[in-house]
Amino acid sequence: MTLTHSDSDSGLKSTELYSESICGYSVSQKIRSKVRDLTVEFLSINKHIDRSVSCIQFPYYHHVYADEVKDFERQLNYLKNYGDFISIDHAVEILHSKSPINGRYFCLTFDDGQLCCYKYALPVLAKLSIPGTFYIVTEFVGKSFTPDSKITRDVFGYRGIKTTLDFMSWDQCREALSADITIGSHSVSHTRLSVLTDNEVNFELLGSKNKIEDNIGRQCIHFCAPYGIPSRDFNIITHGRLARDIGYISFATGSRGINELGDSPLELRRDHLLASWSNNQLKYFLAKP
Repeated sequence: MTLTHSDSDSGLKSTELYSESICGYSVSQKIRSKVRDLTVEFLSINKHIDRSVSCIQFPYYHHVYADEVKDFERQLNYLKNYGDFISIDHAVEILHSKSPINGRYFCLTFDDGQLCCYKYALPVLAKLSIPGTFYIVTEFVGKSFTPDSKITRDVFGYRGIKTTLDFMSWDQCREALSADITIGSHSVSHTRLSVLTDNEVNFELLGSKNKIEDNIGRQCIHFCAPYGIPSRDFNIITHGRLARDIGYISFATGSRGINELGDSPLELRRDHLLASWSNNQLKYFLAKP
């Protein structure tokens, strides 16, 4: 994939607000979003998050912008009432154990490596002493993409924005390590593995792993599949086995659900969240089915 990106002379400011990122939404999109939110609020009435449930859940975000910080912190404090936050290494260790999972655990992950997560999510995580994992796309590290670039429009779906889409630098990745952040791979180019040849998939997994390790000085042993839907975006058996053979100990998907004793770390289920969602919306998605 050939990348085109803006630089500091582009004259465009960075995307700092969630409202900026959705300014290109059509009226119908905004209406559908509002209806969806109201529906989930209603359906959450009979949902409950029980602290005694024995499982690990992986709430994940793509972004935390400046206007989402307050709600993001509220969400984390809310979830603290129902479970303990653990690192992804600890989560994998628990899943591999033959002992029962005692209690409910949350393991936070963030996809893509957007700069806003470093600027706005990381300080909240440090303040609350919560570990997390940043899955980064190695070709995007340190880059800023203009509103009309293919990456902005077609890869990440931002349309109509007037600001750049920015990604963490290697220096920022290294700095995040000191705040109990794990750096994982989200591939080299954020391409669906399902459209690639076996050799190309191997390059996406191994090339990103090597690049991360060379730049942060630590092992990269956690992988997250771009787009994330099994069967459509990747083959969980074939690609999971390849990830294991390359040296990854976990393979994260975008499929919702809990992870229980006996479940494979090479097929992690995760729950996508928006930092602006209400506690009721979190309750709806994170309640045990």
